Amino acid sequence: MAAPGTVEILAIAAHRDDVEQTCGGTLLKMAELGHSTGILDLTRGEMGTRGSLQQREQEADEAARILKVCSRQALDIPDAQVENNWVNRLKVAAVIRSLTPRVVILPYWKGRHPDHYTASVLGYEACFLAGLKKLNIRESLSREGVDGSSISDSEPHRPFKIIYASLYYDVRPTFVVDITDQFEARLAALLAYKSQFSDQQDAKDIFPAHNQIRDRIDSMARFYGMLGGVKYAEPFVQKEIGLVDDLLSIPVKSI
Repeated sequence: MAAPGTVEILAIAAHRDDVEQTCGGTLLKMAELGHSTGILDLTRGEMGTRGSLQQREQEADEAARILKVCSRQALDIPDAQVENNWVNRLKVAAVIRSLTPRVVILPYWKGRHPDHYTASVLGYEACFLAGLKKLNIRESLSREGVDGSSISDSEPHRPFKIIYASLYYDVRPTFVVDITDQFEARLAALLAYKSQFSDQQDAKDIFPAHNQIRDRIDSMARFYGMLGGVKYAEPFVQKEIGLVDDLLSIPVKSI
């Protein structure tokens, strides 16, 4: 179990509601298994077509409550301007050192939205930086003209495992997580973003109607569930080769 103020699993995403769409069920399942979980939103969603910054913050807090996460933070990186630069890497690395996650979930490294795939590379490189013993993040930010006084003087830390939530991109997953028991709560967490997913006239040609959202979420979760032999699932990719100790314990039937 993680120490107080830290988490075992940290999901990093560009925008508030990205995690809910791609790996919210998995985070909830991990919490229900007794693991401490957290979310780091790189931006505050101020460029979203619908809703204000304050609305999205309240919605993110409610979604976090539903998903039973222990920690949710949002950085001050401008929405729609997520860049993989030195300052942003330092900001993310500071959170990683503070929360000391063993597992980090990142967006898949390809996608339609530049913020999503940039967040993937940014997150990976920040995980690497966080483990450098000679890197003083507070001093490094100060040299860049950024106030780092609020950053705690945490010890270096590098996550053991990085996995990628691949729901936004059409790629065959390395594995899926069964979220059958968490599906309804995952949907509720997403719908907590009422500014984004309630029926409104604004941007009606961009966003699906409220009664279509459940059908879309259901269809995608069923598709990945079918791949794993369960009802609902979320997909993930890992870059490393998997390791098996017992051939008789490998899940998912072949024929």
